[in-house]
Amino acid sequence: MLKKRDLNDCHVLFNLMAHPDVFPFVRQKADSLEEFMFLTKQTIEEEERGETISRTILDEWYNPIGAISLYDVQDGCGFLGTWLGQPYFGKGYNKLAKESFLSELFYEKDIQTVFMRIRKNNIRSQKAAEKIPYVTLANESRADIYEQLNRERDLYNLYQIEKDNYMLHQLRNQNHVEGYEEDQLKEA
Repeated sequence: MLKKRDLNDCHVLFNLMAHPDVFPFVRQKADSLEEFMFLTKQTIEEEERGETISRTILDEWYNPIGAISLYDVQDGCGFLGTWLGQPYFGKGYNKLAKESFLSELFYEKDIQTVFMRIRKNNIRSQKAAEKIPYVTLANESRADIYEQLNRERDLYNLYQIEKDNYMLHQLRNQNHVEGYEEDQLKEA
């Protein structure tokens, strides 16, 4: 579940973000709660200006457990940034958050392409991205962006999610589920 960013969640999120398994991979690093609150306030203001779209990830009890954002929004494109607190790794929250966020971006906002820059040493995130059927490696197809990301050093792989690929995947899933339900009714 997702909700708009809120300063009231900062204390919990800061403590989760500060974990050594999370902190190196967070885009907006903060060394104190005050700095994190300042960055969150900036993010809220950027969203009001249409430069960023950011949500707090919630668990099933509505506790904040991470954040998902689309940064540098421009011309229907932006860069996805997601992080979860370490206690929530491997429990399916990342996938659910991405699905919900991408649905909002592609169906409610005017977003056409979502890019993901993933550090080459962040194997966990690369494997997670490569499991998603509508994600494509874009190092070659978007060489201009890839080279811009890696101007100084070769640190990132570039992945992309196109609105059309995402919507086609959703349609296929929906048809698969409907076909399964029809088969179940026929057998009954």
